Amino acid sequence: MLLVNLMTAGSARAQSPPSPLVPYRVEGNAIDTPIAEPGDAQRGQTIVLDRTLSSCVLCHLVPDPDRRPMGNVAPPLAGVGARLTAGRLRLRMVDSTLVNPFSVMPPYYRVDGLHQVAPAWRGKPILDAQQIEDVVAWLMTLKEVAQ
Repeated sequence: MLLVNLMTAGSARAQSPPSPLVPYRVEGNAIDTPIAEPGDAQRGQTIVLDRTLSSCVLCHLVPDPDRRPMGNVAPPLAGVGARLTAGRLRLRMVDSTLVNPFSVMPPYYRVDGLHQVAPAWRGKPILDAQQIEDVVAWLMTLKEVAQ
């Protein structure tokens, strides 16, 4: 079990502004406890399909026949809600390197230990906690594999 405690006591961190992240608990290969209010699947779909917000479609094929082009670097999202639990999806969204240290998927809810981050984005997650929950809610609706 890994508990990510974002309020670290210490000399340098004590002087820093509080993190915009809420604490979460990684147990095994999942974050089973939601990090915000229950997600809204429709908002989640909007986030995933918005190339300027999440960039998911740059790497993943998304089951949306009207949306092209899409990536083929990462696994297709069709059927992901049947393959993975909400907790496993949440962990992958928060920080996929906790599942696979060599993952190229960006950590959508991590701010520490990152390199080459634009000054405007330093200390800010790509998605906030509610957006993570919205995306997880939508991904959980994807139960069927596309033909």
